[in-house]
Amino acid sequence: MISMKQLRYFVEIAESGSFSGAAQRLFVAQSALSRQIKELESHLGTTLFERTARQPNLTQAGLAFLPRAKAILIDVDSAGRLASSVGQGQSGTLRLCHASTVPLVGKLQEVLSHYLSLAPAVSVEVCVESSAIQLQDLLHHRMDIGLLRLPVLHQPDDLTLLPLFREQVVVAVGPTHHLASESRIALAQLRDESFVSVPHPQRGGLSYLSFELCAKAGFSPKPAQVYSVKRTQSLLVQAGFGIALLPASTARASSLHAIEITDEGCESEVVLAYREHASPLVAAFVAHFKEAFSSH
Repeated sequence: MISMKQLRYFVEIAESGSFSGAAQRLFVAQSALSRQIKELESHLGTTLFERTARQPNLTQAGLAFLPRAKAILIDVDSAGRLASSVGQGQSGTLRLCHASTVPLVGKLQEVLSHYLSLAPAVSVEVCVESSAIQLQDLLHHRMDIGLLRLPVLHQPDDLTLLPLFREQVVVAVGPTHHLASESRIALAQLRDESFVSVPHPQRGGLSYLSFELCAKAGFSPKPAQVYSVKRTQSLLVQAGFGIALLPASTARASSLHAIEITDEGCESEVVLAYREHASPLVAAFVAHFKEAFSSH
């Protein structure tokens, strides 16, 4: 079998033009170099060099073999660098999923962009899913990183939730809603309002948090005639079908009128979810976000 050592020796001799020069550059004895070339020629069943008194010349077989040998060495070197890069978390593809209420804007976009600038060999595949589906996809290795909002009703033991930041929850109303002129409001005043979001009994996230906040204020949110579990809430509010409790950033991004809630504890927390014992690539990503949000 042809060895990498034989290929390197062959290429070095061909490029240096002599056995002695190649031996010096490779820091090996000329006799060892000659022996490896003889074994290579024996394996190939043909001579690669014409030995002359002055310098070895490549035979036709040697001329044909040289570019392929060089390509093999380059490929092996490239494969080694790639394996090392992936093993150290510096290269590869990350599958990142985020909830529709955790858009990759603001601080999240800034931190992600900074991470990618530091890791140019990393690519990120992005999708949007609910918190519950994200947790299942993480658990079954269908994704690597999740960005979701608490609460999480059922957290698998093998997953870690890293808190990133908290933000205020506001009452989002459309421009023609009768509350559009209000700047501050108590949750109890929303008792008779129609909510375009409804909580799923088996899922957490923002809709469940909204239900909990209303329950603390002494009422259950009344569903609007047109409602949504998740993604189209902002559109329904904008169209005047009802109101919704949304993170302040989501309300602003959707050009909705945001009313501050006077009740205490009206906050939503965003967390980064990942598997324990994750790959070096995931570990490096998590470490970057953890440091970036440590003082946020």
